[in-house]
Amino acid sequence: MVSVSFNLQDTPDQMRKTVAIVGRPNVGKSSLFNRLAGKNIAIVHDMPGVTRDRITAECRRGPEVFELMDTGGIGANTADVLTDQVQLEAAIALEVADLLLFVVDVVEGLTPIDLSLAKLLRKTSKPVILVNNKSDSPKRRLGAAEFSKLGFQQHFDVSAAHGIGIPQLVDGISATLGLEAKPGGKEELDHDDMDAKKAARRAQPLRLAIVGRPNAGKSSLVNAILNEKRAIVSPVAGTTRDALDIHCEVNGVPYQLIDTAGIRKQAKLDNDIEYFSVQQAIHSIQRADLCLLVVDCAEGVKGQDRKIAQLILEERKPCIIVMNKWDLYHTSAHPTERKEQLEAEMRPEFFFLSYAPMMPTSAHKCQGLDKLFKMIEKVRDGAQKRVGTGALNRILQRAIENTPGPVGTGRHTFKLLYATQVNDMEGRSIPVPHFVLFANRAYSLQESYLRFLEKEIRQEFPGIGLPFLLKIKTKVKESKG
Repeated sequence: MVSVSFNLQDTPDQMRKTVAIVGRPNVGKSSLFNRLAGKNIAIVHDMPGVTRDRITAECRRGPEVFELMDTGGIGANTADVLTDQVQLEAAIALEVADLLLFVVDVVEGLTPIDLSLAKLLRKTSKPVILVNNKSDSPKRRLGAAEFSKLGFQQHFDVSAAHGIGIPQLVDGISATLGLEAKPGGKEELDHDDMDAKKAARRAQPLRLAIVGRPNAGKSSLVNAILNEKRAIVSPVAGTTRDALDIHCEVNGVPYQLIDTAGIRKQAKLDNDIEYFSVQQAIHSIQRADLCLLVVDCAEGVKGQDRKIAQLILEERKPCIIVMNKWDLYHTSAHPTERKEQLEAEMRPEFFFLSYAPMMPTSAHKCQGLDKLFKMIEKVRDGAQKRVGTGALNRILQRAIENTPGPVGTGRHTFKLLYATQVNDMEGRSIPVPHFVLFANRAYSLQESYLRFLEKEIRQEFPGIGLPFLLKIKTKVKESKG
């Protein structure tokens, strides 16, 4: 789920492309990896199966930096069949890479493993470039012709050991991935691009669902934000029946406030209108970018507050817990003591929503609103950062080595092979961090251990306000036998 120095400022690779190097043993994958990386990182040896762990590095040879991934263990048992290990390694590469370099050996010629792996790669929608390695003489380059039957349109004759054909290969990779040279200096433009993307995100209204049990002060919070009576405020539970979408700007940033009906217990729903109001509130959670869970901290946390929090968790929504009526909470205590007491009393009630920060506010007195919106933007900015692949794997491997946990014994022990953060939620205003863990014997993994691994990731990448999605992928036919 070693000593690690991890700095989010070192990972401006949110949009960086990943190129995976795949192929059977001893075709020169690690040599090609080292050549493209510009330094000796992967161990090069003529014994099949030397590379057993996935190694990542940057390639800076082209117009833009891209990430390299050297896959280890493909066909490491040297049997001329497409083994489970081959399929697993290829599946990892297919999952995380934007482009695949399929490396073959023109000296040894076409083998059954090459044919089997090519068949698998042809099924993917990812672009594949065939790399005819060890083509360091005219005679050897002639031998590369037989690999044309594999059916890949793009191919390059290279010698990773001698650097032949590498510039042309980098050009091909860059063209396929749409990487372009940026005039004026890469580093400054990268920073400018990030600012431009940040500004573009700010131009789209962030949808904030304001949810909570009846009479917690949701509509009062909306009115305090708007500084005008745009929503009806009443002490009678159930006043807001419809989900009201209200557009506004705070500090020049556009938001869409979704004021919802109070979510009440099923047994207390008086009629069909209230039932549909609750359904609308649940729908508002689903369509929101971020949920503001409003809790009456003066009255204390109720069971219904926890149930609404559970709905937010189930929908995997970013969340901030708004502790409303702060002006009525232990008023005689010192401000610092009040905050400490609030955290001590309320945090255990929402232990399962540990990622959500608590923000004391008073809608009635318009207190804490500036800090609330600063936190909203902090959550949004944090969601755009990614955990680098290398750092993520070091964090998880260190955690597993230090605390193996109750995950089975002997040959049934859970084994992490590789982990990555995927971009399947990239288009969202606040994308939820999604981590995929490739593993052997995942059936032995307990849910509590996954939570432990999540906690370890958060030690380096807190992800304030963000739920983490961790998924395990393993062999399809894996069994407990």
